[in-house]
Amino acid sequence: MRRHPGRAVALILLLVATVVGLQAALERREPLPASGLGGVLYMRSPALVARAALSYRTLLADVYWLRAVQYFGRTKLSTDPRKQYDLLYPLLDLTTSLDPRFNVAYRFGAIFLAEPSPGGPGRPDLAIELLEKGLRSQPNRWELAEDIGFVWYWWFDDHERAASWFTRASRMPDAPEWLAPIAAVTLAQGGNRDSSRQLWREIARTAEADWLRGTATLRLSQLDAMDQLDQLRMVADRYQERTGRDSFTWYDVIDEGLIPGVPVDPAGSAYVFSEQGLVTLNPRSALNPLPDRGRTP
Repeated sequence: MRRHPGRAVALILLLVATVVGLQAALERREPLPASGLGGVLYMRSPALVARAALSYRTLLADVYWLRAVQYFGRTKLSTDPRKQYDLLYPLLDLTTSLDPRFNVAYRFGAIFLAEPSPGGPGRPDLAIELLEKGLRSQPNRWELAEDIGFVWYWWFDDHERAASWFTRASRMPDAPEWLAPIAAVTLAQGGNRDSSRQLWREIARTAEADWLRGTATLRLSQLDAMDQLDQLRMVADRYQERTGRDSFTWYDVIDEGLIPGVPVDPAGSAYVFSEQGLVTLNPRSALNPLPDRGRTP
C-alpha cells in the first residue's frame, strides 16, 4: 500500500461503500427497531474511533452524522410510547470528535437534543454541552456562542445567561451587528415574545440551511399562535360575562358577534375549547407542542 497509495484509497473507499450497501440491504430485509440502532452503538469511545479512522476521520464523521440524523428521524416518527433518544448524544459526540469543525453537526445536533418529548429527547443541557464542545475547538465561531445563548433563553428561561452568551458572541470576529442589541433586549425585557421574535427572525434571515430556517419559521408561527390564544381567551371570557354560560362553541361566540368566524392557527387548524373552558391548539395542529416552561417566551 505504501507503493500504491492510490490503490489503498480506492480499496478503503470500496470497503466503506460495501459496508454501507450491506447495511442498507440488511435494513431493507429486517428494519431497525424504533430506537434506530436497537440499543447498540458499535463504538462509544470517541478517542478509539478517532485512532481507528486513521486519516479518514472526516469520512467517518459523515457516516456517524448520517447515522445520527437517521436515528433521530426514526425515533421521532416512531409510535412506540417507550421510545428513547439515548444514543443521540453519543452519536453526535462521535461525529464531532472525528471532525471537530463539523459545524452542521453541532448546530443541528443541538436542535435535535433540545426538542421536547416526544419529538425529541428534551435535553437542552446536552445541547449546551455539545455547543460548548464546538467552541473549544473553534473559539471564535460566534454562531455556536449565539446558539448557546438561545438555548439558555428559549429552553431554560435564563435571561441573564442568555444575554451573557449573546454578548460574548457579539464580540467575536465577524459577528453581526444585531447581536449586541439582542443581548441588551434579552436582559432588559426578560425574554418576552417580542425579543423571541427578533431572535428567530434573525435566525431565519441568516441561516444557511433550509432545515434551520424551517425551524425558525415554525417557532415564529408558534409565537403568533400564543398571541392569538391570549386574544381568544379574552374573547371567551367576554362571552361568559355576557351570557353567564360556561359551556359554548365557537358558533355561539360568532352568533354573539364577538368574532367573524371559527378562528384558526397559523398552520390552518381550528382552535378548540378544552374541558376546563380554555382555548387551546387543536391536538392535530402542526404547531404542537407549544413551548410551555411556565413563562411567556
